[in-house]
Amino acid sequence: MPDHTHPHPASPPARPLRLGVCGPVGTGKSSLIALLCRELSERLELAVVTNDIYTDEDARFLRSAGVLAPERIRAVETGACPHTAIRDDISANLTTVEELEDAFPGLDLVLLESGGDNLTATFSPALVDAQVFVLDVAGGGDVARKGGPGIERADLLIVNKTDLAPHVGVDVPRMLADATAARGERPVIGLSRTDRSSIDALVAWVEEVRRSQTAGNLVPVDPGPMARHVHAHEH
Repeated sequence: MPDHTHPHPASPPARPLRLGVCGPVGTGKSSLIALLCRELSERLELAVVTNDIYTDEDARFLRSAGVLAPERIRAVETGACPHTAIRDDISANLTTVEELEDAFPGLDLVLLESGGDNLTATFSPALVDAQVFVLDVAGGGDVARKGGPGIERADLLIVNKTDLAPHVGVDVPRMLADATAARGERPVIGLSRTDRSSIDALVAWVEEVRRSQTAGNLVPVDPGPMARHVHAHEH
């Protein structure tokens, strides 16, 4: 957590926080980014970069949702495995991010969405400052304990669509416990767009990471024990 015993610098960071969002196909990455844009756009200046292999479908989804001005949402067509463009050869993404930062000098946060990949997908630290890995309950209750770089080392793990658990036979508290065991002290949030407390936990985590960056002290932030076990009392 940031050290609040020392005053923070008065000047803003040299550039906006770059936050990566990755995870397997269909886990709700685009919807998560749309949610963050709706929650934060009234108080922060935002932009988004999406990644798809051959299309700009995710970018078009976000533009049609009206979460940001269309010119703030740009697409990278990777032409290869999605993890290549976010981890191995980041040049196309980095160029797009820098173009957005030049076009909108007051940006506070740039969200980068990976194309859907597997449990090994992670962002290069040269591209993002922090990263969120997204699973969903429809992928199976056992997926969190399978581990992998994304699950184990992302700054935040989201177990998404927890409201669907009764329909897919998943024990959410068990899945969250497995995720927490796989990650040690790194935070986990069980998220549902129908559960305000889980949304608040996610927004609070993003805002605290940004404050840490502004203070020059960017470290993984724990959203607290309640956020780790959202829905633990349900199902």
